[in-house]
Amino acid sequence: MALLWLFVLAALRVVRSDLYAASGLKVDIPHFRKKPQPQRPGGGGKSPGKLIVTHGALAGTRIALDGRPILIGRADDSTLVLDDDYASTRHARLSLRGTDWYVEDLGSTNGTYLDRAKVTAPLRVPLGVPIRIGKTVIELRP
Repeated sequence: MALLWLFVLAALRVVRSDLYAASGLKVDIPHFRKKPQPQRPGGGGKSPGKLIVTHGALAGTRIALDGRPILIGRADDSTLVLDDDYASTRHARLSLRGTDWYVEDLGSTNGTYLDRAKVTAPLRVPLGVPIRIGKTVIELRP
């Protein structure tokens, strides 16, 4: 009987952790507590020049933005390859439209979040606003 209860408690723990990770309710990433800095009208003359991983296994990784789309996921041919159980093979894409960068979710299982909002359609990404994919957080910087 005790083994059965241990199994039930272990199963509930796994389900709870999956729900928190999928819903974004887990607040263990300090960037989510900061409010993004508002951009000045006209962009203030600053445009994104790099993508930086601010949290996760690849923290500190920098990718230069050269106008080409950036594919993010677990696939080996992704621009940013994530070794994360909460990331899909082809999870999200950052692409340049005019002078703005947009993030779109590619039908991932656990979703992509811009700040705290789930990405359901392509969204413009302001400088310094965190994008969360699984346990990885990235930002566009000048």
